[in-house]
Amino acid sequence: MTRLRTAIPGPKSLELQARRKGAVAAGVGSTLPAYVDSADDGLLIDVDGNQLIDLGSGIAVTNAGNPAPAVAEAVHAQIDRFSHTCFMITPYESYLEVCEALNELTPGDHEKRSVLFNSGAEAVENAVKIARHVTGRQAVVVFDHGYHGRTNLTMALTAKSMPYKHRFGPFAPEVYRVPASYPLHDGLTGPEAAQRAVAAIEKQVGADNTAALVIEPIQGEGGFIDPAEGFLPALAQWCRERGVLFVADEIQTGFCRTGSWFALDHEGVVPDMITTAKGIAGGLPLAAVTGRAEIMDAVHVGGLGGTYGGNPVACAAALGTIHTMRERDLNAAARRIEETVLGRLRAIAEKTDVIADIRGRGAMLAIEFTERTPDVAARVAKACHEQGVVVLTCGTYGNVIRLLPPLVIPDDLLSEGLDVLEGALLA
Repeated sequence: MTRLRTAIPGPKSLELQARRKGAVAAGVGSTLPAYVDSADDGLLIDVDGNQLIDLGSGIAVTNAGNPAPAVAEAVHAQIDRFSHTCFMITPYESYLEVCEALNELTPGDHEKRSVLFNSGAEAVENAVKIARHVTGRQAVVVFDHGYHGRTNLTMALTAKSMPYKHRFGPFAPEVYRVPASYPLHDGLTGPEAAQRAVAAIEKQVGADNTAALVIEPIQGEGGFIDPAEGFLPALAQWCRERGVLFVADEIQTGFCRTGSWFALDHEGVVPDMITTAKGIAGGLPLAAVTGRAEIMDAVHVGGLGGTYGGNPVACAAALGTIHTMRERDLNAAARRIEETVLGRLRAIAEKTDVIADIRGRGAMLAIEFTERTPDVAARVAKACHEQGVVVLTCGTYGNVIRLLPPLVIPDDLLSEGLDVLEGALLA
């Protein structure tokens, strides 16, 4: 490819990789050790001058660009004024503005409140804290193939052992896992899959003991599993009837990624609480819990917070990100990406017998392979990486390629990246 000057990784990246071994803990992995020097919409430029086509967006983070001009301008303006005070000590307006935006954008027209944190795992953990406090119950229900983070509590919520949980226990108690909707493998309608899950909850836990049901509307690390229509509405209805709080983890699916502001919008599901992170702040660490006002306001003063949560520079980045998403209509951009990519992938699938499923929504798309081992997905990803295209793998069995291009990726770059992926799939 003309965008590549060296092999991937190049000599300068290899030098940095050697330095890394003496400085960085070995437990931190990197999918592609090509060290980045700069970036542009849909491109990562490494220290060797190679231009890599980015179909990963830092795991659905740089949705609005890398960097988006409005984000960069907002960050520069804020850092020149002040970098930190701690909102719990001396507050500032941008925190309020981010909360106001979240209260407006998240599903439902009820009165809402938000609280800001640093990471997705921190947001999920605080949503569970709030649910337990408000309901007076302890049990939390999660789903097969789910991923919610790497803290002790969110590891308990996460389904997959290696690499997320292996030898890190014991984990937080009162977490119960039930079957999810996985149309490719279970053959159930959405309502049927929901009834199966509800039966498991009522048998294993009991609704009266359950504080919250925590679910990704489209499961991310578990394999970009889009549940059957009707699954989420049926679960939400059961929660309403039983006084269980429905908590949507939209950390990977949120902020235009699926062609709407949030994945729940697809079926009009309204959660009691929703957690956000990743795409909210253009690459800066920011996360949030947004929920019904009566739930969020029930926690005692001082019960929620953190030193860095809602940092003013990250808040400025979030406001710039949301402005970009509105101005450029990135929901429509995600839907255009879906149309382009699904068409290409389905045509490719007709030419090979290694693909079991093509699925996804918006710019959150996946290829699941028939073999339930990581081997094929790993080979395809490696071939793409060698040709300068960043793709990611996922899935409980490691047998899924996931595509998360920036929503602002130029058409020619997307097409070029798909050409490389097609060659890898058919090789």
